[in-house]
Amino acid sequence: MAGLAHFLYSQLFEKLPHPSQRYTDQTIIVTGSNVGLGLEAARHFTRLDAAKVILAVRSLSKGEAAKKSIEESTKSRGVVEVWHLDLGSYASVKEFAKKAEGLDRLDALVENAGIAPHKYSTFEDNEATITVNVVSTFLLGLLLLPKLRESGQKFNVTPHLAIVSSEVHAWSPLNERKSDRIFDTLNNEYTANMSDRYQVSKLLEVFPCRELATRTKQSGKADVIINYLNPGLCHSELARDGPFMLAVMKFFLARSTEHGSRSLVNAVEGGKETHGQYLSDCRVTPPAPLVTGPEGPEIQKRVWNELSAKLEKIQPGIMGNV
Repeated sequence: MAGLAHFLYSQLFEKLPHPSQRYTDQTIIVTGSNVGLGLEAARHFTRLDAAKVILAVRSLSKGEAAKKSIEESTKSRGVVEVWHLDLGSYASVKEFAKKAEGLDRLDALVENAGIAPHKYSTFEDNEATITVNVVSTFLLGLLLLPKLRESGQKFNVTPHLAIVSSEVHAWSPLNERKSDRIFDTLNNEYTANMSDRYQVSKLLEVFPCRELATRTKQSGKADVIINYLNPGLCHSELARDGPFMLAVMKFFLARSTEHGSRSLVNAVEGGKETHGQYLSDCRVTPPAPLVTGPEGPEIQKRVWNELSAKLEKIQPGIMGNV
């Protein structure tokens, strides 16, 4: 009941700060930025004087339409670029990362892209939601960690890796944790609970974010601020295949897309106090009780170990980037 009350208060009464920090000379990548939160965040970064804003999108034609929209609203030309990225394909993720390694600098990677299907399907070696929202998200993040660190040292800045999670991570009991292997269980088509799958995927982002933040801090390598955020329930295309009740909730409670996008920009503004932290309503907030409770550390290690094994198989040596 307390969680519902907080959700309603947040949706109806919280006013997120309008972004004002300048990003002069900086290069920022935003995934899933042809529509919704990613598009509006990219618009903010462009408005705030970023030197280069890369729209990482699956559809180049939609990306070009988004670029035109940003240029028309901000009157900025020569800033926005459209790059292809399909998180349903590990080869696409690796190709994108290789291209990004050639940038002069990379100051922030905002991983916003995600899916919320209600039917079981597979991309690569997992159920599609897990591949896109979890495995490919961290594959891209870890592939670009060295570039973020290099840019930080070269330009005397602290780069950011911000992952768009959700407060719904607290709504999943993660029953799959009771099995020997969490990811294998999630990939079982006959036992998959797709009504819980998006929430599970958001929870499976939280655990690796926390572990990655701890390990990068301990590594002794150059700092990259890693945080994860909740934009709230917003008008977007994410849940276009979702249930009718979600559409009703969005009609009455959803934030505007621009309002929700402020949380993405806020995460990139965050200082070292946000490293490894969950940001909700643009404030550091405790994540779900399952994460912070007595079971949390063990689940976190299990998720990290299973995900690490997957990533190492996809790209041998990648865990050395941590």
